[in-house]
Amino acid sequence: MFVLFHMLFAILVIVLDNLLDLAFSGTVYGPLYFLYSIALILPGLGVLVRRLHDTGKSGWMFLISLIPLIGSIWLLVLLATEGEAGSNQYGSDPKQLSDENTSFAA
Repeated sequence: MFVLFHMLFAILVIVLDNLLDLAFSGTVYGPLYFLYSIALILPGLGVLVRRLHDTGKSGWMFLISLIPLIGSIWLLVLLATEGEAGSNQYGSDPKQLSDENTSFAA
């Protein structure tokens, strides 16, 4: 969901840059998109690390993308892999419903 909303807002910011005629010459990007990108570095990194934790990998595995060509492909495969069922060393399974959510008040 994070990536979906990120892409929607990125497109919106690019459109705003162009409607307000702020885009840099020769590109469709402008200062609004630049500021938006800077603002999403830390939240994006947090989502990436959480996704790696869901698969049972260390958050430092994102550095594997520094290996030319094969590193980015490997990271993409890790991010697309289904998370571990149940709890792991990084916490509980976010897909698993807790007992509080499954009980109904009569």
